[in-house]
Amino acid sequence: MFYKSPTNLFIPRNYNFTELEKDISILTQQYPFLKLNVIGRSVLDQPIYEIIFGNGERRIHWNGSFHANEWITTCVLMKSLEWLCQTVSNEELLFHKEVLTFFHLNTLSIVPMVNPDGVNLVVNGHIEDERYMNHVNSLNAANDDFTGWKANIRGVDLNNQFPANWEIEKERKKPKTYAPRDYPGDAPLTEPEAIAMSNLAIERNFDLLLALHTQGKEFYWGYDHLEPEISAVYAEYFTNISPYKSVKTIDSHAGYKDWFIQEFRKPGFTLELGKGINPLPLSMFDLIYAETFPILFASLINLNEIKKG
Repeated sequence: MFYKSPTNLFIPRNYNFTELEKDISILTQQYPFLKLNVIGRSVLDQPIYEIIFGNGERRIHWNGSFHANEWITTCVLMKSLEWLCQTVSNEELLFHKEVLTFFHLNTLSIVPMVNPDGVNLVVNGHIEDERYMNHVNSLNAANDDFTGWKANIRGVDLNNQFPANWEIEKERKKPKTYAPRDYPGDAPLTEPEAIAMSNLAIERNFDLLLALHTQGKEFYWGYDHLEPEISAVYAEYFTNISPYKSVKTIDSHAGYKDWFIQEFRKPGFTLELGKGINPLPLSMFDLIYAETFPILFASLINLNEIKKG
């Protein structure tokens, strides 16, 4: 059923959409048990990929690069996925039995790059579409440094796009029109990337969600007192296996995790990876990965069942 793996594919690097597609192609060819879906398309018509690992009843979701200059989160997800594939495929590797069990108990959905247009702008410093290049130049005050860009290519902050008290964020956010960051749009779910992620959660009915962002070395797990009791159990577990600080709630709305908790009453977590100024440098990747992977791995454990037992 499974195939033995080659040497490590993933090397941390400036990780734009082209690099992501290269790695997805290699992984899906090397590991035929992976499933690849296109859940939507970006403003510039780039596919938004979902990779599925496992065939179990429990449904877990990870995502990264909602924000363009937080693209190192995609690197963490792709390295984590490669590790899972290698480990489940090779009986001689440590944790093979555990990962094989997780494979059959969970269906893990990974959207490694929610915002491919924005990531390309930050990593490459430009985009090919002349009309949108002129648009982002005007929003960025003709500054050719796009490292502070968080939004999608239209200038909407995708993690302020969800109908969880969106009106509050709309009212208090300073940008009142398209901007490099923080503008929540003219209404909830106007952007194709946000619509794709909303539709995915509704269709899949995930049991647990992890959204990867940077930075802060902490994670958020509550929203408007709507989170289930098991969220606190996971939060305590995550703090025991990582250096990340557990924060139940912050004064923020309209995020993907917020909407997920509000809509489904299931555990959702926003992880703020690393500490520093975005985009975090690749020199921090090994540390960020080492600190984050235990949480990703632990999300595959059904603490509901353990708690019952």
